Amino acid sequence: MRMMPLRDARDGLAAVVDQAARGKPTIVTRRSKPVAVIVGYDEWQRLTGARPGFAELLLAFPEDGEVHSDRSPPGDPSR
Repeated sequence: MRMMPLRDARDGLAAVVDQAARGKPTIVTRRSKPVAVIVGYDEWQRLTGARPGFAELLLAFPEDGEVHSDRSPPGDPSR
């Protein structure tokens, strides 16, 4: 993981973001101390366990409102 002063990260933000999207995070420093890490969105989701919100879950529900489930017992050959 590379380290970069804030000024350089700001000046080259597009390149820093492109690198993060490719899986190469950057530690941003201020006065030689780490203050932030720029990571790609997929990595952020993995690290935070980001899950869909309530609205997204509702929108994913079938339009007819019916939930179809298989109620046959496990191992039933008619499945």
